[in-house]
Amino acid sequence: MARTDIQADARRAFDVLKSGGSAILPMDVGYSLIGGSTPSLIRIFDAKQRAEHKLNAMIGDNTMSEDLHDLTPEQRDVVNCLTKERGLPLGIIAPAHLDHPLIEALDEEGLRRSTRDGTVCMLLNAGAFHAEISRLSREECHPLFGSSANRTMQGTKFRVEDIEPEIRDVADVIVDYGLRKYHLYEKSSTLLDLSEMKVVRVGSCYELITDALELEFGISLRKAA
Repeated sequence: MARTDIQADARRAFDVLKSGGSAILPMDVGYSLIGGSTPSLIRIFDAKQRAEHKLNAMIGDNTMSEDLHDLTPEQRDVVNCLTKERGLPLGIIAPAHLDHPLIEALDEEGLRRSTRDGTVCMLLNAGAFHAEISRLSREECHPLFGSSANRTMQGTKFRVEDIEPEIRDVADVIVDYGLRKYHLYEKSSTLLDLSEMKVVRVGSCYELITDALELEFGISLRKAA
């Protein structure tokens, strides 16, 4: 049986996404259903039966975030501490430079579905495959957005075979890397609103994130109402 080839698999998936398709991709925090165009994102929304007010999250890395997000030095230090020093996956919500080429590449509908009040949610540090496809997205200036590969409110999926058939059917390519790293949490990434320093969603590694912020910065996170 052939070994996985992360670079080749990411290239194959990215080419599909860049051509406007959609893909189920292996992140450490569960499988994601990602779109490479507004029509693909609309198909994803319809398949997931996702509420209209829900937003897409962006696939990215620290380098992309440093260019795209408008963070204070203190906020950037928090992100770097959690993702680079502690090696934790994290979804961040923060003000963005809407004139960044990756955001300007979105059409009006894509922008509406993927930003709110000038902020962009971005998943960081979700494994080797995530890092490679984020690099391709950044270097080739083609934004990737999406959400968990599951029907809305049916729980994050950590094996491809657990993903509902109607969700698998919407994907033009599926990259199956087996059971994902943080399956014991049974949750996707923790989402942190950096502007208000509050947890929008409790997810994988939440207790490690809160402990690190208390120890390193004296920050006691609060949960969104």
